[in-house]
Amino acid sequence: MTNMKTALAVIAVVMGMPGVASALEYNTGKFSAKLTGYATGGIIEPEFKSTLFIGDWRARGQIMYNANNTHKIGFVYAMDQAAMDKGNFSRETFALWEIADMGRIEIGYTDSIARKLGVGLPDVGGLRINDRPLYNEKIIPDGPVIPDTTLTSGRNAPRINLVTAPKSGAQYGLSFTSFSGDYDWAMDAGLKIRRPNGKIKTAYSLGVSFMDNPDNFDPEVYTPGVTADWRAQMSMGMNLQYNSWVWGTTARVIYDQDPIGPVSDGFVLGTGLSYDLLRYNVSLTYMFSDTGVWQRDIKDFQDNMLIASFRYKYSENVDLWMSGGTTSKTPFFSAGLRLTF
Repeated sequence: MTNMKTALAVIAVVMGMPGVASALEYNTGKFSAKLTGYATGGIIEPEFKSTLFIGDWRARGQIMYNANNTHKIGFVYAMDQAAMDKGNFSRETFALWEIADMGRIEIGYTDSIARKLGVGLPDVGGLRINDRPLYNEKIIPDGPVIPDTTLTSGRNAPRINLVTAPKSGAQYGLSFTSFSGDYDWAMDAGLKIRRPNGKIKTAYSLGVSFMDNPDNFDPEVYTPGVTADWRAQMSMGMNLQYNSWVWGTTARVIYDQDPIGPVSDGFVLGTGLSYDLLRYNVSLTYMFSDTGVWQRDIKDFQDNMLIASFRYKYSENVDLWMSGGTTSKTPFFSAGLRLTF
């Protein structure tokens, strides 16, 4: 209920802003400021027996200073429901330096470059399936589930991201972070290749991550925190667009060396298809999670998720959405309102 109240409060603020699409961006001389975000309020009915409220929101502010035609410096702060659920003070807080035709440097609390360059699954609903899905808050599985196909090494410790500017459709980068109570240090690398021209448009991504000595590191929803000698991850993704059709397929593999306590590694595979027609969008998304597969002395836990979603774009800033499907052997229906600014 608290999540729902928060989302409705944000919705009320957004609906009360006249000309919200233009009033949240400001440019003067060499300075610019921009505020973007969304708010979602709705319901979910697990097994169609009880109606539960769900709420989600995100706000992101960015300030930039254009020093000259080559260099820009700025600052980003973002907060959302997923960060609040984990007790964090922000989703992102970092400074950045952009160098034209070369790339960008980010320093602060933010996602690794492997996650930022990752490719997600097509979905037009409001359940946030590519980032700590909302249905996991209400539908509790019988065992550990890896719900996200793009890798993460957390955002609770300061990190540095180095990423190149796109060249010939390719963009790559490195991340390094330490000073964390969850691990000694972590290094991530990411690659994204986009082919946006032509009748068929494609995007590919590859991410790898190494974490040394994780100590109760817990970035997921329903997998226990990992304590091990080290953790290695890999994620892969592809999106293909043909006219109004978008097909995507993604995968993520997690391996823990000599884990202590409950097992939380394994793999997750996903695929999805969406279709856009004027104001209407539909999608079908499937994910399969297998946790504990590398440990021979225990039985691994498998989970299937299948969701069909529908969205109607009422206006530039207002969407209505519905989703139905099953996860953790529990069928459900969900619907809501989503506002963007």
